[in-house]
Amino acid sequence: QVQLLESGGGLVQAGGSLRLSCAASGRTFNRYAMGWFRQAPGKEREFVGGIIWNGVSTGYPDSVKGRFTISRDNSKNTVYLQMNNLKPEDTAVYYCAASGVPWAYNNYEDFVHWGQGTQVTVSS
Repeated sequence: QVQLLESGGGLVQAGGSLRLSCAASGRTFNRYAMGWFRQAPGKEREFVGGIIWNGVSTGYPDSVKGRFTISRDNSKNTVYLQMNNLKPEDTAVYYCAASGVPWAYNNYEDFVHWGQGTQVTVSS
């Protein structure tokens, strides 16, 4: 069982930056691919970044590519999401999740552990 705890959300002006962190409990963090998702009110949960178990491969949707960067530090059991040039449409609750498939993050159903989320609000 892996427990995930996000932090780093807050209020930022458009064009600003935030860095989200997700700390994982347990000794098996490096057996999971990790992902970041977000959900705005009235919208479906959206994938915003994924990273495989060893950090070699990452992926992003077009909506955040070039602005968001996912990374991980397996020695600290932590995954990060650096968000730059934030836009009001990035406003959402951001969740980190752990995929039971260590080498893949493309399948939503593979994400078996979820954090509680952290709010990100971008003002115009």
